[in-house]
Amino acid sequence: MRQHQVDVLVMGSGIAGLTFALKVADRASVIIVTKKRRADSNTNYAQGGIAAVMSPTDSFELHLQDTLRGGAGLCHEDAVRELVREGPDRIRELMEWGTEFTRSGGRLSLGREGGHSRRRIVHAQDLTGREIERALLQAVAEHPSIVTCEDHLALDLLVGERAGRPTCAGALIYDHRDEHLEVVHARRILLASGGLGRVYRHTTNPDIATGDGVAMAYRAGAAVANLEFVQFHPTALYPAEGQAVLISEAVRGEGAELYTLDGRRVMEGHPMGSLATRDVVALQIDRVLKETGAPHVLLDLSSIPADQIPQRFPTIMEACARQGVDILREPIPVVPAAHYACGGVQTDRAGRTGLDGLYAAGEVACTGVHGANRLASNSLLEAVVFSHRAAQSVLKEIDLPHLDVPPEDVGAPGTAAPEWRDIQQELRSLMWEQCGIVRSDARLEQASRRVDALRARANELYRAGIVDTDLAETRNLCDVASLVVRSARRRKESRGLHFNEDHPVADERYRKDTVIHPEREV
Repeated sequence: MRQHQVDVLVMGSGIAGLTFALKVADRASVIIVTKKRRADSNTNYAQGGIAAVMSPTDSFELHLQDTLRGGAGLCHEDAVRELVREGPDRIRELMEWGTEFTRSGGRLSLGREGGHSRRRIVHAQDLTGREIERALLQAVAEHPSIVTCEDHLALDLLVGERAGRPTCAGALIYDHRDEHLEVVHARRILLASGGLGRVYRHTTNPDIATGDGVAMAYRAGAAVANLEFVQFHPTALYPAEGQAVLISEAVRGEGAELYTLDGRRVMEGHPMGSLATRDVVALQIDRVLKETGAPHVLLDLSSIPADQIPQRFPTIMEACARQGVDILREPIPVVPAAHYACGGVQTDRAGRTGLDGLYAAGEVACTGVHGANRLASNSLLEAVVFSHRAAQSVLKEIDLPHLDVPPEDVGAPGTAAPEWRDIQQELRSLMWEQCGIVRSDARLEQASRRVDALRARANELYRAGIVDTDLAETRNLCDVASLVVRSARRRKESRGLHFNEDHPVADERYRKDTVIHPEREV
């Protein structure tokens, strides 16, 4: 095995990993490990924008209250206060790194999305994530202390002991380019590996979103929290096969409305109409589709001036055109699709996990900001705010000595048996049907039994002596699916993104995080 020693190891090249790397690199050597191309991440596919108080008509208190309201009683108010207060500084920092946000009359152009009471969405047309990553990747490439390793998959974390406490000391990495195993020993490790959307059949996430960080952290001994709260974006272009085309919430923010195929308003009677929070809109669309048997609903843009659409939503316009939909002349057929995990590896407000030496930021982490439902465009803000806080904490500990922890014997690189495809296909269909937008006790119990069987088979294949990217991802998907189902079974109520038809109302006894601790496993 190749051996590397570095001050800081970053897993993931989205907004959280890149901003963290830039903040520590002046005082530390950094290796960024990323599974695919550097720009292949959920950040890159974020269309809408990044929420922050940037207008004199807005306030921190309004942003705070909007977030708490959207989170359905589970947001950690102290974390949200830090998020909204630090937001403007982090936006300005992104601009200093070269991010070019859309302006109007010399000022930032601010959009509005569901659940927000003010226009506070800073954006770059409908390519905000891509523009942020462009600027950050350029800054990373120019920094002499940062090395980026593409097509590298982290298999497992290395755990040793310091002062009698389990401590993360690095990771075992698979270099997919030449099929070699590598060991990276690091003083501190940041998980910024993104989401887990590929555990579902229909998702807006890229292929790399297989929940690797959550699975690795849990296997290494870190607690996870609130994984039952998976956000389904209400508006993905129908048919939502493969990686679904996301139709940004900003489209509704500019005035688009949702209709049934027979012309009724989907959100008729709701005080915020089509700009209600995502959990409410996705659940209502699901109900409409089941009641009517229709394959999709319609997103009508006719209230938006036609000359504004190509300027504000060029990417969405092009994506729809590729599937034969002219959004200047006809409504967009849309359905919900899995989009964002509000839960993840449990962290404190400095990004520390329960495992010494291991930090987490971005979608892989559960900071308490999102509660039971993420407010639109708060995710990119959370990533920059809490990666900033994690970097500050890591720099205080950067002089700690390395731990020399050998990896476990995992076999040799090779090509896995094609059975992994069958496991993934069944798992994704199972999760979509039995642990999707609407759940029940019986469906969750059935899902639990079958997921456990698939997980056992995936682990059996992985232990058979072949190291392969597809097999490693299959193992992670099964581990994460098991955690999502177990979390959902524990919550005997309906709150935010978790709707169980056997327990259709919120219960104050469950107004708390769902935390799963590995050390308490039987």
